[in-house]
Amino acid sequence: MSSQRTIHSRAIALWAFALAVPLLAGAAVFAVMGSDPLAAYSVMFQGAFGSWGRFSEVLVKASALSLTGLAVILAARMNLWNIGCEGQLVMGAVFATAAALHLGDTLPAALMLPCAALCGMAGGALWASGPAWLRSRLGVSEIITTLLLNYVAIALMEHLYFGIWRDPAGFGFPGTAMFAEAARLPRLAGTRVHPGLLAGIAGAILLAWALAKTRWGYELTVMGLGPKAASYAGMDAARRGLWVLMASGAIAGLAGMAEVTGIHYRLQQGVAVGYGYDGVIVACLARLHPALAPPAAIVLAAVLVGGEYLQTKMRLPSAASLVIEAALLLSLLWLQARKKR
Repeated sequence: MSSQRTIHSRAIALWAFALAVPLLAGAAVFAVMGSDPLAAYSVMFQGAFGSWGRFSEVLVKASALSLTGLAVILAARMNLWNIGCEGQLVMGAVFATAAALHLGDTLPAALMLPCAALCGMAGGALWASGPAWLRSRLGVSEIITTLLLNYVAIALMEHLYFGIWRDPAGFGFPGTAMFAEAARLPRLAGTRVHPGLLAGIAGAILLAWALAKTRWGYELTVMGLGPKAASYAGMDAARRGLWVLMASGAIAGLAGMAEVTGIHYRLQQGVAVGYGYDGVIVACLARLHPALAPPAAIVLAAVLVGGEYLQTKMRLPSAASLVIEAALLLSLLWLQARKKR
């Protein structure tokens, strides 16, 4: 019993240290800029939680972060690292935009959003299929291939809204035409919160249940922890990895669909803002547990929204929050590496 208490106490101490590092890094940055760190953190807190309107913006960011975090978690449970959620989110947005622009006149209004969601998921899965195939057939690292395809996806998206999909009535603004009402997600009255938040919560519950209670989830965990033992037991890790990476891409693609149908109502600049990369931080902060992804997403979203408020209130660059974010990722990766020793 005493040894278990010692282990728990040590784990708590390590987590406290890992969370203290980004706070100290942020404090150092604020001090160098000539500001009181406590005052700066107070302003960030007010910016994220000071009113319902501000907190609603936290929930808006948490919607996308929950889904990209779940995408990373799903792949990571099989010891695969999907660093391409940004590109998969972008392709989900592109495919959902294609559905909204070109199928709106042929589909009943009630089917428009479900069709856009399916198209968004298909776009993310398709973008992940190449790295998945290379990993399963040739053993190519999915970390490199998924990461590099992010830049290709963003370039393709920009080509579309700067070029052939550019709205001719947009007065030169780079973006597509606005979506029809049937292709827009509803919002909570007076805010920009949309059902993408519910999708993240429902996805977290479903994935947590599947990993804990189903044979599929058990085999997935075994393949991640012991691939040789899984192979000896007759589990096809290569084939399963192919489908898991594609499913991970589909979840990230759904986040892209929610961004264009719930926030922008068009494909334009501002879709690719780093939610895919931030999904890695959400996954690490959640300790790869799907049920913890939405709370972790809210924590990270609060840092980002608080940083934006910091710029308007104290005239400090919002990039200061990115220092906290980077330090948080490094400390969590250090903690993860320490656990594997």
